[in-house]
Amino acid sequence: MEKSFLTLEFDKILEMLCTLAVSQRAQERLLQLRPVLSESECARRMRETTDARRIFESFGSPPLAPMKEMEMLLQLCAKGAMLLPEQLGQVAQFLAACRRMKSYLKRAELLSGDIALYGGSISPLDELCDEIERSVRGDRLDDAASATLRDLRRQIENMNNAIKAKLETLLRGHKEWFADGYVAARNGRLVLPVKREFKNMVSGSVVDTSSTGGTYFIEPSSVRKLQEELSQLEIEEDNEVRRILYTLTALVDENAAALHINIEAMESLDFVFAKAKLSVQMNAIPVPVTGERRMVLKGARHPLLKKESCVPIDFEIGGAVSGVVITGPNTGGKTVALKTVGLLSVMAQCGLHLPVEEGSTLCLHNLVLCDIGDGQSISENLSTFSAHITNIIEILRLAGSDSLVLLDELGSGTDPAEGMGIAVAVLTELRAKGCLFVVTTHYPEIKDYAKTAEGLVNARMAFDRESLRPLYRLELGEAGESCALYIAQRFGFPEHLLKTAHEAAYGGGVKKSVSETAANGFVPSASMPASAVKGAAVTPRIEREKPKSAEPSRAASFRLGDSVMVYPQKEIGIVYQAANERGEVGVQLKNREKKLILHKRLKLQVPAEELYPPDYDFSVIFDSVANRKARHVMGKRHDPNMVIVHETGQKE
Repeated sequence: MEKSFLTLEFDKILEMLCTLAVSQRAQERLLQLRPVLSESECARRMRETTDARRIFESFGSPPLAPMKEMEMLLQLCAKGAMLLPEQLGQVAQFLAACRRMKSYLKRAELLSGDIALYGGSISPLDELCDEIERSVRGDRLDDAASATLRDLRRQIENMNNAIKAKLETLLRGHKEWFADGYVAARNGRLVLPVKREFKNMVSGSVVDTSSTGGTYFIEPSSVRKLQEELSQLEIEEDNEVRRILYTLTALVDENAAALHINIEAMESLDFVFAKAKLSVQMNAIPVPVTGERRMVLKGARHPLLKKESCVPIDFEIGGAVSGVVITGPNTGGKTVALKTVGLLSVMAQCGLHLPVEEGSTLCLHNLVLCDIGDGQSISENLSTFSAHITNIIEILRLAGSDSLVLLDELGSGTDPAEGMGIAVAVLTELRAKGCLFVVTTHYPEIKDYAKTAEGLVNARMAFDRESLRPLYRLELGEAGESCALYIAQRFGFPEHLLKTAHEAAYGGGVKKSVSETAANGFVPSASMPASAVKGAAVTPRIEREKPKSAEPSRAASFRLGDSVMVYPQKEIGIVYQAANERGEVGVQLKNREKKLILHKRLKLQVPAEELYPPDYDFSVIFDSVANRKARHVMGKRHDPNMVIVHETGQKE
């Protein structure tokens, strides 16, 4: 059932309640709020919320306390620990809130009701509260906590003044010895800031030095006895403070039982008034919850939607009607209506007021089971239909005569014919189980089934055909239409396509199904031209980039016979071989030396076409005399003993 609570967004209602509570324990209780199955307990909780709201509206917000650490402080007391002044201050603040709450509930007794009776269980503990308030001021004990403490602090103050007076006399007598003109305090002792060069001029003990070492903080011997007396007084003061704190802690521990009862009462009141505040916030009212299997909702609003934008619905089920089949266009409010019925049922069984009108009534459900949303899960490899059918199987297993079942888009996510068959089978089974159920669908066959099946009734979400907007109003007793063809026609869908869609949907041509589709607002024209399109649409054209001709790389730009400069030597050479795949160009240097040189080291001096005539025989430049003769002979005849030797340039 927890899954259904999440689906219906009941967790968001609980979060809203938590923001209206003050104490952490009350917030934890509100998060654990669940529907009750007892009719009397449900009525008691509803009455409790009603009483709290009446008090809230009559006397304003109750004086609740956070009570953040009260339980922990009582545990410390029980273990014999000593509470610090600020912790005792928290106890006093809690007791002051208890006083105010008791007075608040005393006035509320005029309205009658059980909530005001909580005031009788709250103990003001005036003696404890007064003692703590008299003894504690902020984070320290007040001088008035005891006569001994007052006397000790007066002596300490007088001793401090005497020490300061003596030290200031020394300061005034020898100003040149001191780094500053005032008495300093170091390590809890009053000292003089003496310059390093004069440290031997002041008799006493060095208590501390400055970070630079230029100043020595010395306690003069003349005040040592006074300082010792002051230390003794401070020890006595600390002992007296501890004695008082232990006494107050023991007093808190003596009243621990009453404090625990106060804490429980304040938490319960915080819990109840959070429900009352939510009722005011939602402008909700109490609704009777009975054991009779009948639900009536009048002017019901979804609690999580803004009142200004939410259209109330009227809904009724029970008695002769066990199931409602809701149809209508998409985004028409079918799912919201479904969730509204389920969420209000859960809230009512928790004792919460509902945003409905007078005359509404609900019944107890042992289970609220729902399948809403597509439920797809990549991690569990579930498609939309698989998720639906898995939920429905579980729902059919759990549902009984006292259950409420809510199914959204029953039979969707699969082949329409088979989905429709599954939907009819599910509805038949739910009828046999005798539970109350509400189903949304688009299948026209389901609407027909609801017309004839005993205990079922159709309902629809109203739709404004002029503005093409859903009205979000639930109308019982009438089957809705999807209005898809009508909406498409109003938006300018081509008429020849409308005709095709109509014949595909209803079959048999126009005349056969005019009566069937007139209710949808769409009546196809008998003379629809196949080309009845309002005009050729002007569509944007894609501009494709023309392929660019490949430009030769720099290495490939060097050609046979080019005169080039070789860097960094700045030698002149002639290209005898085009660049290889590594970008190395063959260059013949002086003395017919051939080398492979990276193109980045070459600079074109004079291109070959400016140095040589067309069809020039470069072998004259690059080949040896023996190679040219051999090539000449081989051009005339074959000679197996003839060899031509090609020199390979060395990589540089």
